[in-house]
Amino acid sequence: MTAANFRLASATLLMLAGLSAMAQSKDIVVDPKGEIPYAIDQRNVVVKSGADLCWRTGSWTPGAATEAKAGELPIACECDKDVVGADKCAPASARAASTPATAAPVTAAAPAAPKKCDFSVTLSADDAFAFNKATLSKSAKATLDNAVLAKLDTCATVNTVIINGHTDRLGSQSYNQKLSEKRADAVQSYLASKGLKAENMDTMGSGKTQPIKSCDDKLGRKKLIECLAPNRRVTVDVKGPAK
Repeated sequence: MTAANFRLASATLLMLAGLSAMAQSKDIVVDPKGEIPYAIDQRNVVVKSGADLCWRTGSWTPGAATEAKAGELPIACECDKDVVGADKCAPASARAASTPATAAPVTAAAPAAPKKCDFSVTLSADDAFAFNKATLSKSAKATLDNAVLAKLDTCATVNTVIINGHTDRLGSQSYNQKLSEKRADAVQSYLASKGLKAENMDTMGSGKTQPIKSCDDKLGRKKLIECLAPNRRVTVDVKGPAK
């Protein structure tokens, strides 16, 4: 299966294209208040990949995944349970019922959790892509070499590499959707040329739906383009066990 089979549409179109693929998995309905570190559809349901993995956004951190809620529990209890721990992922009633009146003495230390080499890298602004372009700059390639490929040496295996392209808000939704996908594809092609297996990589484009900076139109086009530069980015999220 090629990376193109995993390409998803924007956050608005993403859920429509993926509903049939997610029919076999449990819907994770989130509380939309505050920052949600996972892509969600119009029903406030977390979007999943074809491998049933939750799509992380560029703002994902362990803390954000723990704070955002799906019902009374953190979203990470469904998407990244290892981040919050099983003790925080049981309903409050179950935790209360399982708490003994007197704590039993500790007889042995719990086994250490397996080490992970999970990490996230963002290629941002014109340092990665010129305005209206999907060609990787020398600086972007250097970042991929040093911040992604070099870190992969710490992984025992690479389970998934999720590449998500973004644009600024200038231009139509359809145009920016295609441009964001081309940017994600450019990163995927470069990593593949360096030996990363294509079947381990999923690409998607979020178009202009997930801006991280707002700018006033009164700035004028040139300054507006400069101001919106942080929104022109690609995120690379890697998951796998460490050596």
